Amino acid sequence: MTEIKLHNSRSRTKEVFTPLDPQNVRMYVCGPTVYDRAHLGNARPVVVFDVLYRLLRHVAKTNGWGKVTYARNFTDVDDKINARALASDRRIEEITAETTQWFLDDMAALGALEPDHMPRATAYIPQMITMIEGLIEGDHAYAAEGHVLFRVRSYKQYGGLSGRSVDDMIAGARVEVAPFKEDPMDFVLWKPSDATQPGWDSPWGYGRPGWHIECSAMSYEILGASFDIHGGGNDLMFPHHENEIAQSCCAHPEGEFAQVWMHNEMLQVEGKKMSKSLGNFFTVRDLLDQGIPGEVIRFVFLSTHYRKPMDWTAEKAAGAESKLDDYIKSVAQYGDLEAARSTAPMDEIVQALADDLNTHAALGRLDHLANHAMGTELAANLVFLGLFSFEELEARVAQLQSGKDGLAPLAERLGQVRAAAMASKDFSEVDRLKSALLEAGVEVRMSKEGVELVPGPNFDPSRLEGLS
Repeated sequence: MTEIKLHNSRSRTKEVFTPLDPQNVRMYVCGPTVYDRAHLGNARPVVVFDVLYRLLRHVAKTNGWGKVTYARNFTDVDDKINARALASDRRIEEITAETTQWFLDDMAALGALEPDHMPRATAYIPQMITMIEGLIEGDHAYAAEGHVLFRVRSYKQYGGLSGRSVDDMIAGARVEVAPFKEDPMDFVLWKPSDATQPGWDSPWGYGRPGWHIECSAMSYEILGASFDIHGGGNDLMFPHHENEIAQSCCAHPEGEFAQVWMHNEMLQVEGKKMSKSLGNFFTVRDLLDQGIPGEVIRFVFLSTHYRKPMDWTAEKAAGAESKLDDYIKSVAQYGDLEAARSTAPMDEIVQALADDLNTHAALGRLDHLANHAMGTELAANLVFLGLFSFEELEARVAQLQSGKDGLAPLAERLGQVRAAAMASKDFSEVDRLKSALLEAGVEVRMSKEGVELVPGPNFDPSRLEGLS
């Protein structure tokens, strides 16, 4: 049996994870608002909870649990989307369909598995209306001027997640001031729409849901009134997650909503908060288009614990690319990819992840496998951590072997030139050939045994044309 320990944001302690129903381990993660490309910060929770999903699926098999159900939503009704539609003169449905696919493609490039459920808010409007009606009936919400608002003080435990009282929150809180509110902290469950905005008929008029009710309705429909894990970035803890708890527990008092709350820390770039004004804001697609592979981005993410701020730097990316290239070479030299498909993940790596997703420690064990020529095990664990699929490893190994075969004549040529230089003491031709090889991204290894040429991560065979 593998014991998993996770840091629960609500209790602020690391707890042993015990599924509510071992036959159906359930996790919900807040997904993106789809109006543009996902920036690098958007990708961090995707990678964090993808690792947890992989861990849960593995442990479910070894512990005799049943299935793991992972849901991550798409917010496809939002004022930012409305603004983008007006500015671009495009239909909202067209924008959300395009940006949703962008998100899926970019996250797949980072090795993220698709969740079991990816609900879109617009597909659950009736369920949201039903939940709002129940809140009104229970005196937890009220209608006013085409709006419906949640009565925050009706839920006595409000603030339990973020650790603040309602009165403390009011000062400086990001709340919308409106004359129809009974209390400044009350938040919107439903709001009216005009002719330029998306809307649906409801008992309170033509309108659209507030952001918070979306996740509560979708998680209830897919996972039930109680489920195991709720995740997201720590910027969502208040007000979004706090509001989710309040409305969900009041709408379904028979349940307890999420058992464990997990939040990842934010991302920086070169030691500074990512912002367009600083010129250090970029999307995942920007990095991919610059030639930075998805596995490199994922490796950099995993190098820092999810509950610590992560600093993206060019130096870290270069180091990750070099490290992953070394792993590929080790797999190619010592591994059996067919055997790797049936090789279990290394126990030390599983235990590291089971200790509140200690991905840094898990990556350190990859070095152990590479340094001890355990290529088959290395391949299995690279796949377990989502850095490569087996198909990607096979392609990379084949590419490496093809490159080495193509470099064989040049290795022989350099060996001959080097032997002549040893006798003449004139190494100018050796230096010329070596320099050309290095510029083409070839790693040159010369020893008493001879010359070995290995294509590096930036190998460009076109730069070797005509070299003799």
